Amino acid sequence: MAQITIKDVAGRAGVSPATVSRVLNHGPTVAEELRERVLAAVRELGYRPSSQARFLRTRATTLLGLIISDITNPFFTSMVRGAEDAASKAGYSVMLANTDEDLEKEQRYIEVAAAENMAGVILSPASATRTSISLLAERGIPVVTVDRRLQTAKVDRVGVNNVKAAQDAVLRLVDQGCRRIGFIAGPTEVTTAVDRLAGYRHGLRAAGLAYRRELVVRGDYRIEGGRAAAADLLRLKPRPDALFVSNNLMALGAATALREYGLRYPEDITLAVFDDMRWALGLSDAMTLISQPTYEMGRLAVELLLRRVSGEGFPPRHVVLSAVLV
Repeated sequence: MAQITIKDVAGRAGVSPATVSRVLNHGPTVAEELRERVLAAVRELGYRPSSQARFLRTRATTLLGLIISDITNPFFTSMVRGAEDAASKAGYSVMLANTDEDLEKEQRYIEVAAAENMAGVILSPASATRTSISLLAERGIPVVTVDRRLQTAKVDRVGVNNVKAAQDAVLRLVDQGCRRIGFIAGPTEVTTAVDRLAGYRHGLRAAGLAYRRELVVRGDYRIEGGRAAAADLLRLKPRPDALFVSNNLMALGAATALREYGLRYPEDITLAVFDDMRWALGLSDAMTLISQPTYEMGRLAVELLLRRVSGEGFPPRHVVLSAVLV
């Protein structure tokens, strides 16, 4: 006779494996009606957890994993604070992990979250297509992605409308008289980069300007990548009259390239950045900035995750917040 598993109990009770785990561990966040259904299914099926499984379930059940792609990026600072505040208010703790945009490192942290039987995971995936959360799904650990999307799994996510914000920035540059707008795009496998490039193209189209392939150079969302991409654009003849940089760290690199070429902004060239750069004192005064509600993103991601942890069942929810031009 096949051994009864948590998935069997979840199927009989009509809940997620995560909810079964919470009930068996006497978790306080499970609704009474769901708790009774799970316990009834346990009795009906004669489920008996192994000692090892019982040990795993009783560990770290109030711990949430927060796996982000680049801890050096100030974008994540406020987001992490929002997540930690929301988790603490609900009686949970947060383990922060940094992947450095490295898929192997990211997978190791996902494996740690599964081994530690964390209550749930908030993830900023390094890749839309190659990041795998199958191990977490097998363990019944819910996942919410933040800032970026996954194309390989249907999970909840929290982000901003990158397409519209990028389009608005291009139109603002056009209003300032710019007609040859260079764009420093992000990595091809990151959904924010895909969306911001789409917004750039939409903005050009809305302004009646042609899309020119030579005016788009990809970077890696890092400082040096931004410097190299900006240098490529500044070597063009004629050079762009504006640079639109698709994240804050690459904007630091672009500012370095401008200094190396003896150019000032906005006197010699206009600069727009997708991210709030006001933490970079002296650099952002003359930039067009796209400010994202990062604290809210973190807070809402935890609140959505804890709904899954408590056993609520609903279709994958996509929370899309608005970014604003500063």
